Amino acid sequence: MPAIIGPVQVLNVSGGVVQFGDTLYISPKNTTKTFSGQGAFNTGGIIVTNNGLSGTNVLDANLIDQPIAGNN
Repeated sequence: MPAIIGPVQVLNVSGGVVQFGDTLYISPKNTTKTFSGQGAFNTGGIIVTNNGLSGTNVLDANLIDQPIAGNN
């Protein structure tokens, strides 16, 4: 069923989907790989992180980790 949409202001779209009007199926896909050392993604009000020697292995022997092409 068609909808009447009033004034719309889109300021920023980053990595998402904006759809106006009728649609049957929307399936956005995105993949990323993040390498990080110890204590990098800590969140909270007070964080105390005591790290010694830290090393992150960024060697990726896999050619394809999880393909998203064709996963509709």
